[in-house]
Parts: sequence; structure tokens; C-alpha cells
Amino acid sequence: MKTGLSIFLDLFLPCYLLTVNLAHAEQSLTQLKKPMLAPAFKLNDLDGIPHPLSEYRGKPVIVNFWATWCPPCREELPSMNRAWDIIKNEGIIMLAINVAEDEDTIFKFLGDYPINFTLLLDQNAETAGQWPMKGLPTTYVVNPHGYIVYRAVGGRDWDDKKLLDMVRNLKKQH
Repeated sequence: MKTGLSIFLDLFLPCYLLTVNLAHAEQSLTQLKKPMLAPAFKLNDLDGIPHPLSEYRGKPVIVNFWATWCPPCREELPSMNRAWDIIKNEGIIMLAINVAEDEDTIFKFLGDYPINFTLLLDQNAETAGQWPMKGLPTTYVVNPHGYIVYRAVGGRDWDDKKLLDMVRNLKKQH
């Protein structure tokens, strides 16, 4: 089992290699050849309220792993907020999972980069270590049956109609 520090380093170094300019980033999601059951988690939000992934079964879920020190993460957050404003009444869930940072760091960050959707804390990076990622940001789309069907490594413009339509189409699977 990886330690929190080794998981942090595994995610930290690739983040700096993924300094993606979103204007030139591929605006698509990679479909997994074989969907995999999303690893279960139960993480707290900033108010200490637990959110198990299973609570969202029956709905598509966008799961974004990020950190405050990650430039591409900061760059894509405004588009994630805009996407949330578009989809929040469509039965689609969006989760931002902060990896390996304390609440004070996150609160300071939110002063400059507000997040309008559910923000969860993975302070010891255990949850991040269970998902198949190689860097931050990494975003997964989980179908209504609980399987990861899409992945995006690096930043995206999440309010892009093509991306949102790919997620919307998953609602038909339920």
C-alpha cells in the first residue's frame, strides 16, 4: 500500500509536466476500453458532512481530483463552475476531490478560486490512491451504474457542449 507521501509525489510531479494550456487542450474524454467499477469512497466536505460515492448511484457523476498547487487544476476550475451552473438541474453530479491538503490551505485557495459544487477532502490521499491516475488534474465520469466510463487527464474546458453532451448521454443508461 502506498503511503500518503508517495501518492502525493506520484501526483505532484506529473502535474507540473501537465501544464496544459486549455485553449490547446483536447476537448474530449477518453472512453475506457473496459469500464471499471468506481472505487468506493466516503469523504467529508468542508462542513464535515460525509459523502459516500454510493449516494449518487443512478446518476452520472463527474469526479475531479485536484490540488491547490496544481496550475492546470486552477486553470480548469472556472470552466467546471460554469459547467456546474449548466448541469446542476439535470440530474448530473459534480465532485471536486482535493488531494492531500489541509482545510486551511483549501479555505485560503477558495478566496481566489471559489468552487460552486461539492468539494470533498481526501487529506491522506487514500482515495486518490485507489483510482487509476497518474497526475493532477484527473477527472473521471462514472455512469449511473457506478462504473468509470470516461477519463480526462489534464485540464479541460468543462463547459464545452461536446463534453457535457457525452456526460448527458449517460443518463439514458439508467
